[in-house]
Amino acid sequence: MLSIEKYQQIFVEYLEGYSTIKEPKNLYQPIEYILSLGGKRLRPVLTLMTADIFEGNYKTALDAALSIEVFHNFSLVHDDIMDDAPLRRGQKTVHEKWDINTGILSGDAMLIMAYQLFENYDAETFQALAKLFSKTAIEVCEGQQYDVDFETRNDVTIPEYLKMIEYKTAVLVGAAMKMGAIVAKASKNDQNSIYEFGKNLGIAFQLQDDYLDAFGNPETFGKQVGGDIIENKKTYLYLKALEFLNETDKKELSQLFSSNPEDVSSKIEKAKQLFKSSGSAEATKKAIQEYTNQAFAVLESLNISSEKKNVLKDFGNSLMNRTV
Repeated sequence: MLSIEKYQQIFVEYLEGYSTIKEPKNLYQPIEYILSLGGKRLRPVLTLMTADIFEGNYKTALDAALSIEVFHNFSLVHDDIMDDAPLRRGQKTVHEKWDINTGILSGDAMLIMAYQLFENYDAETFQALAKLFSKTAIEVCEGQQYDVDFETRNDVTIPEYLKMIEYKTAVLVGAAMKMGAIVAKASKNDQNSIYEFGKNLGIAFQLQDDYLDAFGNPETFGKQVGGDIIENKKTYLYLKALEFLNETDKKELSQLFSSNPEDVSSKIEKAKQLFKSSGSAEATKKAIQEYTNQAFAVLESLNISSEKKNVLKDFGNSLMNRTV
């Protein structure tokens, strides 16, 4: 087993060898650009790490890891177009740097390139990877549509929100880990269990993101604290607060999340006060821990050593204790 940093380094070197500009340049330059913007490389690292955990060689999982990363970045290119987002990881988004048509077409190409990477595996592995990938890709699209639908709805329930983040975010974490298990020829039971581990960790990760967006340290969070509040996003924090607040405070929070004042700092502070006083902030932290515990419970059924279970636990704990 290698360190997370070592897996990241190996993956980035492999990515740099893959990402070469071909003709037509206006199709491939945006792809190289988005793939070079960095990020945590969390998903591909999980693919490599999982292959090692199941006694495979992480090097054989590099193409599967690359596929996950290319797909993830494809979804970001199209999400940024839908959100009309100007920045991604502190740099111009693809559609801002080029134009919307280029962003759509380059994103389409990335989706196809992600599938092409499976062609480097034997027929049985190819089929298993492609089947998982197709299921995951359509769920990510469904999650994105739920997210879009929720923007104009005032009756979003907590189960609906949890389903949205499961599809939009968590299934890709689960798939990244299951791909590593598939490449390593792990048993079907172990493949399915590691998927559940990744999916539950992915839900906890997104809930943690919701929490940090409101209560994170501006110096370490890496993006504007309170961004979800400014954009009136109905996050877990918001939905839990509505569940707990009395009618007067509930009305105040609802009005706050339908406003776009010039002074956003007072809006952020008022929302955070309501999140805390209602018990929503504490309930969100509790939900993060519950999903993390669900992930850890799955580890008991895995056919791996205690040492490797501890590696996965340490990784999960490091995610939950992050400040970025």
